[in-house]
Amino acid sequence: MNVARPPAPQVYSIAAHRGFADALVAGLVPRYADGDTGLARLTLLLPSARAARTMLDAFVRHAGDTGREGLLMPRMVLVGDLDLDEALGPVFDSLGAGAAIPPAADPTRRWLRLAQMIREQHGENAPKGNALLRLAFETGQVMDRLLVEEIAPEDLLSDQVLDLVGDLSDHWREYLHLFATVQRRWLAELAERGELDAAARRNLLFREAARRMRADPPATPFVAAGVTSAAPALARLLRTVAELPQGAVVLPDLDLSMDDAVWDELGAAGETSAETPFGRGDAVTHPQYHLKLLLNRMGIARAEVQHWHRAGMTKGPPERSHAISSLFLPPQASKAWVDLPPARRRMAGVRLVETANPEEEAQTVALMVREALETPERRVAVVTPDRGLAGRVVHHLRRWNVEADDSAGRPLSQTAAGRVLLLLAEVAAQAAAPVPLVALLEHPLVAAGEGRARWLAAVRRFELALRGPRKQPGLEPLRTLARQAKAAEWWEMVEPTLSPLMGESARDLAVWLDLLAEAAESLCGDAVWAREDGRSLSAFVDDLRLPARDTPIALEPADLPAALRDAMDRVAVRPPYGGHPRVAIYGLLEARMTRADLVICAGLNEGTWPPTPASDPLLAPAVLRALGVPGAEFRIGLAAHDLAGAMGAPDVVLTRARRDVAGPAIASRFVLRVRALLGADLVQRHEDADVVTLARALDDGRPVPHHPRPQPMPGADQRAMPISVTALDRLRSDPYQFYAAKILRLGELDPLDAEPGPAWQGSLAHAILEGWHKGEGSLEEMADRHLRELSAHPLLRAMWRPRLLKALEWIALRIEADPARTPAAIEQWGEMEVRGIRIFGKADRIDRAADGSLAVVDYKTGSPPSGRAVEAGYALQLGTIGLIAKAGGFEGLSGDPAKFEYWSLGRDAKSETGFGYVATPILEDGKRSGIPPGEFLPQTREFLHDALEKWILGNAPFTARLNPDAPGYDTYDQLMRLGEWQGREGDVA
Repeated sequence: MNVARPPAPQVYSIAAHRGFADALVAGLVPRYADGDTGLARLTLLLPSARAARTMLDAFVRHAGDTGREGLLMPRMVLVGDLDLDEALGPVFDSLGAGAAIPPAADPTRRWLRLAQMIREQHGENAPKGNALLRLAFETGQVMDRLLVEEIAPEDLLSDQVLDLVGDLSDHWREYLHLFATVQRRWLAELAERGELDAAARRNLLFREAARRMRADPPATPFVAAGVTSAAPALARLLRTVAELPQGAVVLPDLDLSMDDAVWDELGAAGETSAETPFGRGDAVTHPQYHLKLLLNRMGIARAEVQHWHRAGMTKGPPERSHAISSLFLPPQASKAWVDLPPARRRMAGVRLVETANPEEEAQTVALMVREALETPERRVAVVTPDRGLAGRVVHHLRRWNVEADDSAGRPLSQTAAGRVLLLLAEVAAQAAAPVPLVALLEHPLVAAGEGRARWLAAVRRFELALRGPRKQPGLEPLRTLARQAKAAEWWEMVEPTLSPLMGESARDLAVWLDLLAEAAESLCGDAVWAREDGRSLSAFVDDLRLPARDTPIALEPADLPAALRDAMDRVAVRPPYGGHPRVAIYGLLEARMTRADLVICAGLNEGTWPPTPASDPLLAPAVLRALGVPGAEFRIGLAAHDLAGAMGAPDVVLTRARRDVAGPAIASRFVLRVRALLGADLVQRHEDADVVTLARALDDGRPVPHHPRPQPMPGADQRAMPISVTALDRLRSDPYQFYAAKILRLGELDPLDAEPGPAWQGSLAHAILEGWHKGEGSLEEMADRHLRELSAHPLLRAMWRPRLLKALEWIALRIEADPARTPAAIEQWGEMEVRGIRIFGKADRIDRAADGSLAVVDYKTGSPPSGRAVEAGYALQLGTIGLIAKAGGFEGLSGDPAKFEYWSLGRDAKSETGFGYVATPILEDGKRSGIPPGEFLPQTREFLHDALEKWILGNAPFTARLNPDAPGYDTYDQLMRLGEWQGREGDVA
């Protein structure tokens, strides 16, 4: 009996230089577009939604190029995504494939349920919060990976795997046991519900569709195009499509010119056994390896694959494919480079660009894009896996009003709407800490609309009051600040929105999502859901909230931001249409099947392109090899194939930066291969240094004169002003700082959540000592009272209170040790008039000695001024207070000052408490610097008159850093543009 032989499979390859999408359309249209509706009968099986959009664009270009008035599109079905049930269902309804297979389990519910199972399995040792959710997500990924490869759970207990277990480290054995246990429990639960994992259902859909196609071949044509996934079930479906009477499979960039010996060197490609586990000895990093794996699983020999008969509009030179084939030769075959003829290494149209850093690389790429747009109809594609670099290119293109869309999108967590939700989570986690709170209240979507200006005015007043060290956690201290900032009415609208988020107890994820969504809508209204990122956020919240109610996962407030950020990072928000029609920016996945006249492959450094192989977090590499699962290096081969496809364009630019944010960067192995293939002589011809020079020149503005040292000279009416004893020091050491602070009245703003600086420490110490001297309570009571009045954060109180009390205790002991000295003035203001100018200041303490003389004491929380600073007239506070006391400027106090002391609260090993010591600017007790006792007040008077004569009553300029050696602050360095003039010839360094 004669058995009918199956038809020869129709498998084709489109070479890299031909341009896949355009070449495919150029061949499909004449083959299937007979009459007006012929093309509409065609079904295209495509790998992804991006591939479908690419094919749609290619059909439109073909129709415009051939002068067609209209063209009916074929049906396009996605076969590469895990949500295949939605894509295949409508197409295979007539075959009944979808109805015969159980529904897929909700992936979000699976994620949360796996987290519950891991927690139950580990018990008290289970990871907490976001660590648990991350481990659950990774477990689901591994399950999908095994399902796609059709590896059953019992395969994990095969003899080959069990033989390896004894050689594994403890953590690998633990994770293997955890994974096997959780997977078994999950699959049993799925069976009870009559559901399947999405990956398993996809395999069954492929299998059922292939079976029905073989039993009853469809009457309409089917073409699978651009599919490179080597999943076994998909490979069998592709084999079936290739054998249909009107079927075909078209592969991208399969190298049909490769020698058989080189093809064999790629390895067994999936043909595994106990002696030759998967990937061992195979060239898995080669760009053709995954295509060989696909052909092997389809049961197709490379000799059966035919050349596609058409080329695209954006085809490159034919010799480019030969060069690409030579470029990616496997290790042994690479020896042939030595004797490779010029025709096999020719790369005309390929340029190499090397820049100093990523910013310069983005500038250079943007410049090349702008240059290409000068040519009418010329299309440009920038391909890079580095999303940060892609973002920089987008921003640089706006220099020329070119809006380019990054088709890979942005993570939801980095969008405006996503940031609202994350900031609310951070406010809840940090109990309304200043930084996330202000970032939330000033967010562009908050109070958007007509009342935005009034809202911002209130927020900014509130922010000014909030600056400085962090207050107590919670909303109650903020209510007091809002009253102080005259924003109490505004705060009454804010507090009810944030109150439900406060608290230290754990809550279910669903409850958190309800609270966050309600708070976001209360602050932003419909604006938070309005744009594309808002719609993605709405879908994200709904998709997560409903399963979270059925599968409760409790999260502490501190774990909430990280958990949400991880989940939102997995959601890509792609821009709406509206970018430049001839510019596209792609990631590696989005770039597949696309083509442009100029393709710029950017970010070609190791770790970026190709990415650093990451080991599976749950299953040891040896276990994966034994199971026949491609290892992490398999991804390098895919990245190489992406580059090989991009290099088929007519004009190609390969760019990299010598440094990245972490330091020196290593050139991609692909770039090194290009250089090695070309040889030293040809490399120089392909390097384009001119475009880098031009890009650098864009930021080289016209030379401008150096900014001179500031020397403002205000009028006499602005100079004549009262002077405090502390401002006098600044006037003599750096007149410009006095000018900025007192005449311009530009005060320094504390940052939000600031560390407690000297001013804060000094004010607190003075307030405590003042109350203690006045008998209002003990030092401990005064410390507690003033820290409470400052609403100081508990951590701040815990850190500073013991140290401060030890220092203040030293002061108490010091006073007790010298009962002959009695405090005569405590924190008292005094003043005097000198040449018509009011000089005023506050004395920390003035004591009266037994002989009636006065001792002026100045408390310092840090180091006191040095003797040399006092000699030079840069520390006049003690002396000026003494002059005011001598002139009777302190009410109820008279006498001649004889002692001048700094009481520092700094550390001192000789002190009884470990803190506190006395220093004096007077030259006594063998000191090498200072002013003799009899000359201290006269010298201070001379310095005072000199300052008044020059800057207050005279017309001397307020010169910046007049005395650069004087101790001072850097508060106004930016205002005086210090870096632009300091150190130049003629200026004092």
